[in-house]
Amino acid sequence: MREPATEPRRAAGPPRRAARGALSGLAAAALTLPLLGAAPAPAPPDDTRLQHAFATAAARYDVPRSVLLGVSYLQSRWDAHGGAPSVTGGYGPMHLTDARTALAASGHHASGTEDPRGDEARPSPRPGVRAPRPGTLPDRLTTLPEAARLTGLSPERLREDPAANVAGGAALLAEAQRRLGGPRSGDPADWYAAVALFSGADDTASAAAYARDVYEVIRAGGARVTDAGQRVVLDASPGLAPDTAALERAGLRTASAAGTECPRTVSCEWIPAPYEEFGDGDYGNHDLADRPASQRVRYIVVHDTEGAWEGVLDLVQDPTYVSWQYSLRSTDGHVAQHVKAKDVAWHAGNWYVNAASIGLEHEGFLADPDAWYTEAMYRSSARLVKYLAEKHGIPLDRRHILGHDTVPGTTTATIPGMHTDPGPYWDWRHYFELLGEPLRATAGKRSGVVTIRPDYAANRPVFTGCGTAGEPCADHGSSAVRLYSDHDEDSPLITDIGLGSAPTTGVNDLSSRASTGQQYAVADRWGDWTAIWYLGQKAWFENPRERPTAVPSKGRVVTPRKGLASVPVYGRAYPEEAAYPEGVPAQAVSPLPYTVLEGQKYVTGGEVPGEYYYAVTFDEASHRVVRGEDLYYEIQFGHRVGFVRAADVTVTSS
Repeated sequence: MREPATEPRRAAGPPRRAARGALSGLAAAALTLPLLGAAPAPAPPDDTRLQHAFATAAARYDVPRSVLLGVSYLQSRWDAHGGAPSVTGGYGPMHLTDARTALAASGHHASGTEDPRGDEARPSPRPGVRAPRPGTLPDRLTTLPEAARLTGLSPERLREDPAANVAGGAALLAEAQRRLGGPRSGDPADWYAAVALFSGADDTASAAAYARDVYEVIRAGGARVTDAGQRVVLDASPGLAPDTAALERAGLRTASAAGTECPRTVSCEWIPAPYEEFGDGDYGNHDLADRPASQRVRYIVVHDTEGAWEGVLDLVQDPTYVSWQYSLRSTDGHVAQHVKAKDVAWHAGNWYVNAASIGLEHEGFLADPDAWYTEAMYRSSARLVKYLAEKHGIPLDRRHILGHDTVPGTTTATIPGMHTDPGPYWDWRHYFELLGEPLRATAGKRSGVVTIRPDYAANRPVFTGCGTAGEPCADHGSSAVRLYSDHDEDSPLITDIGLGSAPTTGVNDLSSRASTGQQYAVADRWGDWTAIWYLGQKAWFENPRERPTAVPSKGRVVTPRKGLASVPVYGRAYPEEAAYPEGVPAQAVSPLPYTVLEGQKYVTGGEVPGEYYYAVTFDEASHRVVRGEDLYYEIQFGHRVGFVRAADVTVTSS
């Protein structure tokens, strides 16, 4: 797989309007900061000011420019994000963290009230949503105040001015090199340990994994146009071999990977979730199983914690709470495994999906969905997902690599409470590039199937409700594409009857939007507009030829069997009543309030069995996998997936 440091050579293009605080006074800051000490020189061209800021800061602090650029790429891909904080309160191209300020500015709310277990055979393990406490902030979440101390610049300037932010990052690297007793060398090979410490990791394995990634970026080189229209270039250094021995002097703890199920390319440790009995016959916080011997693992579910790392770890170790298989840390991509892949964690809000999935929680310090995710976490997550997919035979597509927001409600009553993470700002296009499965056209222009694939940076739909109710979210690139009832942006938005409310532009309202990587059957075309079958109706989105929002694709689709005017859609693929043995209560096969009408088509992720994992007691001897004769097809029905009975539909190629 080609490393994405070379991939970003395609120009993302400038945003529709200047991002909040983007490049505010950048040229002047890069040239006249008191700490830089040089007399003002002619201002560089507008689109190279950030490149100049890297050069100036590197010279001022005697940090090799390639090291500064490599670290910044792994943090932010050189983006400034308009001064908005990341999910861990990191600001600017260098991801300088000021988590206390970010937390104070956030609403810290969570969306959805789902039962994460999603099985009516047992009561919900929790009455509502619990937010992890931030607790005492570790050093990795307070690097911006330290950069302010080292540079003499104000925290506000370090948060809002990209050039000052780069200077702050250079100062932190130089200070790490000084503490390690390393030379103020111009050779990037001498800076490995300082780069490792910049990650904020407190263990050697995580710090080393972070440094390895940075040096991969430096060796590969790359060029990219940032979210603020700045062209940044990192010249390749293919023969660079860093001095890794210096990290031994850093005094970091040793974290063992014993017991984990992780690839060697990520830093991973075992922090187990408890399987304990408590109260009156109750237990938590997952179920023991024997996958894949008992049933296949078919899905990987991507979540966003909306909480800080330390608090999230506290929650997953609470037997009265819920569980997931893996947590990923934002600052450096470190992974903690909590539940073995053979066992069933309680994370997706749908028991059928839980029983057939592995859940990944990505650290999200803020509840505000426009907070951004670091490149270090994207890369670590992609490596883990690729490893798990290969191990379990899971296809790398959006019908098997699910967002929590694409998991269907189990019944009509549960639909409004289903969660909406990781949200419209998770960069699915970049994620699939990292997975080695880039989203590309696979068919001719008039194909009957399309894959949603907007340009993330240029695609900026308006969302509301990130902070104060009704207020617009920050202008930001997005994976989401808005859907209308006709080929006109003034037309009404698509309505989801399962939500029971009028559609809005709310950041947690999934009723009228498709997501990057999702595939749909084409229902109609009109000029620069394309209609897809979505929630039982035609849904239109703008798809201009010169800036396509979707690409033509191959795919298999389902349509009602001849003679049927409509077929029901289900939120889970449970077996028929006759399949349940004595002692296992039959689970209702309850259709959702949706139907696939005659003539409509929906892309399928393949055939799945009617299956139910019965696990309602602490004694696993009573656990049973019930498998029936009924088969189902998983389909991309709306924003979420759904299931239709195989006996009700016909399957064809697009």
